[in-house]
Amino acid sequence: MTTLARTHVASRRSVPPFDLILVVATLLVSVIGVVMVYTATRGPLLAQGEDPKSFLKKQGLFVVLGFITMLVVAIFDYRRLEPLATVLYWLIVLSLVGVFVVGSSAQGAARWFSLGPLQLQPSEFAVLALILAVASYCARREEEGLAWRDVFRLLIMAGIPIVLVLLQPDLGTAMIMIIVLLVMLAVAGLPMRILVLLLIGTVLLALVAVEGGLLHHYQIARLTTFLNPNNKSSNPYVQSAIYNLQEAKNAIGSGGLLGSGIGHGAQTNLGYVPEQQTDFIFTAVGEQLGFVGAVGLLSLLGVIAWRVLHAAVVSRDIFGRLICAGLFAFIAFSVFQNAGMTMGIMPITGIPLPFVSYGGTAVLVFFGAVGLALSVGARRRFR
Repeated sequence: MTTLARTHVASRRSVPPFDLILVVATLLVSVIGVVMVYTATRGPLLAQGEDPKSFLKKQGLFVVLGFITMLVVAIFDYRRLEPLATVLYWLIVLSLVGVFVVGSSAQGAARWFSLGPLQLQPSEFAVLALILAVASYCARREEEGLAWRDVFRLLIMAGIPIVLVLLQPDLGTAMIMIIVLLVMLAVAGLPMRILVLLLIGTVLLALVAVEGGLLHHYQIARLTTFLNPNNKSSNPYVQSAIYNLQEAKNAIGSGGLLGSGIGHGAQTNLGYVPEQQTDFIFTAVGEQLGFVGAVGLLSLLGVIAWRVLHAAVVSRDIFGRLICAGLFAFIAFSVFQNAGMTMGIMPITGIPLPFVSYGGTAVLVFFGAVGLALSVGARRRFR
């Protein structure tokens, strides 16, 4: 073999074999998201006399920044994050505390830091920080296995950011963090009896929170409306939640099999669906692309979740396996929850649809999550 050929082979081996299916699926969903955000905001912005491409430009910029973030994280060896996991965890905890002191708030919620035109929401990053912290702790306990004392420590570790997120309040992200923790504990080999007890405890805590008045009235209304969408209560929170759900269903239903076409559709163009570019972006997909388009988008999101799960299967160590298990739960539950709430099969929460909903922080976090999965998959056991 010539020197040039050996150099070429060596250079090829130095480049990690990234999962191209995961990369392509992520980019396709992101492009669809940019288009849907534009069509969902163009009509209302024109009616207000503002630039109809305002959200389009911002979301496009977010996707570009997200793609760069994904590449940087993918190239970085995830194993170097294990000793940094605790530091990152405490930095996120401090940022969650700091948002109450110097953060921005709206409608009674304190959730983000304003950096000029950008708004960073630390609760979104808290999910990734929790995944890394739990994975790092469990990896150190791999030989001994998880015992009750470890469960208590992990519950305290997870409980601190979850409580801080709930206080913002951000119920949707707190729900995701709980789901992620339970999935990671199951993958880490937590005995089934302990896992069942944790599940029961989670359900009991949820009942206490609802019945004991620990949640805000509008949160309780959102959580319970999907169980009784025909509620005739005069409670304004209940009526608001019912209105949101009904308009979401109308938008999706009006799309039929093939949809009204991109840029068309009365529900979307006239802004009937509240917060359509963020929480209810799936309604814009259903109305404009119809049943076929909605299923196609969900299939692409399913491919992303599948490839992240595949990275967990082929991971070379428990740390990488737990990271990808947590990322899978994060992405899969976000998709199920967001799409489900627009169809009335899940409670209404502020969980964005991955790579589709408008929002800089969410886009960066989901791209970062894919980057982590790419990093784990590229350094897998089997080459």
